[in-house]
Amino acid sequence: MLFLYVVLLVCCTVLLVAGIVEQRRHFTALEQIPTRVLVNGIRGKSSITRLCAGALRGGGLVTVAKTTGTAARFIHPDATEEPVYRKFGIANVVEQIGIVRRAATYRPDALVIECMAVMPALQEVNQTKLIRSTIGVLCNVREDHLAEMGPTLDDVARSLSRSMPVGGVCVTAEQERAHILREEAAKRDCRLIVVDPETVTDEELRGFSWFTFKENVAIALAVAELLGVERQTALQGMWAAPPDPGVLSVERYRTADGKRLRFANVFAANDPESTLMNVRQLEDLGAIHRPLNVVINCRPDRVERNGQMGQIVPDLDPDTVFLIGHPTKSARDGIPAGWSGRVVDLGGDKRDPERLTAELLAELGPDSSLVAVGNIHGQGELFLEELARLDADAAPDGPETPEYAYHEPEPLYPEPDYPEPAYEADPYPYPYPYQHQHHYQGQYADPEPYGDPATYADRHAYPARAPRTESVYRPEPLPDSWYDTHHRTTAPYGDQQ
Repeated sequence: MLFLYVVLLVCCTVLLVAGIVEQRRHFTALEQIPTRVLVNGIRGKSSITRLCAGALRGGGLVTVAKTTGTAARFIHPDATEEPVYRKFGIANVVEQIGIVRRAATYRPDALVIECMAVMPALQEVNQTKLIRSTIGVLCNVREDHLAEMGPTLDDVARSLSRSMPVGGVCVTAEQERAHILREEAAKRDCRLIVVDPETVTDEELRGFSWFTFKENVAIALAVAELLGVERQTALQGMWAAPPDPGVLSVERYRTADGKRLRFANVFAANDPESTLMNVRQLEDLGAIHRPLNVVINCRPDRVERNGQMGQIVPDLDPDTVFLIGHPTKSARDGIPAGWSGRVVDLGGDKRDPERLTAELLAELGPDSSLVAVGNIHGQGELFLEELARLDADAAPDGPETPEYAYHEPEPLYPEPDYPEPAYEADPYPYPYPYQHQHHYQGQYADPEPYGDPATYADRHAYPARAPRTESVYRPEPLPDSWYDTHHRTTAPYGDQQ
């Protein structure tokens, strides 16, 4: 028995030593990254991570980023990206250790990383042990993960505040519960910056080729300003940044029977407030139009969420609501009794997706919009696959939406405009009688070393040089960078002067 106790003690000691060594290695990797930005909140974390990284790249900072949203991505300093490998497909906050170690190999100026913890205790561990951010981002407080961080939105705000950096800076776009965030920031000696979305103009928003919100752009601009990146430079970097795979998008399709359809994938905004914000923005921009139809995808493990999607139906005010997935009754019961629209229950997660999609499209008008809300998993994914098989509507009637007409962003690193060199072309080309084809700042005034110009031209088939009676040597200082790349040589017949 003593032997077993000794073995257990030795194993525990080895694990303890290994843990201490691993922690020190991790802290050493963190010290090699001077600025660490941790993005937390309920909605828009992945988009804000990409916007912050793009803004910092635009300012010439070597920046590495990592998102955790629809598809986890590791983003290199040149904006190329690759999926984050997860063993057995299971996400774990411990993967942040490997991300930090890999980012440190670039010796970057900044790391922008999305918080992947939900439990309040894990959020604090993620900040104090894994990232140790110098700048925190808390994008918003919405109704989501109430079971872990709730039950009220005030509790969610306090839970998210655990990721604030002690003695650092935190940027937020949250307005309603900013007073709670200020209280939590004061406890941690953290300076809280509350951005105003209206400081972002519509003209600046038009620079994006994908849909985003002023709140997200305002946060990224504030982070860039903290690191000394000028506003217009940061915007250029954000415009050039690649969007997240789950970004809000609108596709145009034409059905087999000739109907035109504008389809908005709003599955990523799976809480009521974010869903309403997304749909209203798309309507304001003209990306979708009336008649408007809504499809709610239901999941058995999100019964409460299904009911919340039903409750916002009167605010969306669609002509028809389609219910898919299981259990559809949870969403139907959430629709207020006084709503007079039409509800079509196509339910059942066991239904053939091709037939379900055909039945849904048959209920639509000749030119309508369809918005998908709820949660993408399950029947929603199959529905998107079936829609992707439709023909694209390449020539929609009416002009494109002017607010988001795409334009090619200006290059992040334009070619420098070097001044033209001030010299005169030499009529006597290389190799004789000069060492180089051109003189700098002029030519010899005296043609005597070459004999008679006409005879010389006949003999060497060079154009004749007219006699000169005065010097054309005009000394002008050249730019150092130009001069260094064109080494001046002395002519064979003495100094030019």
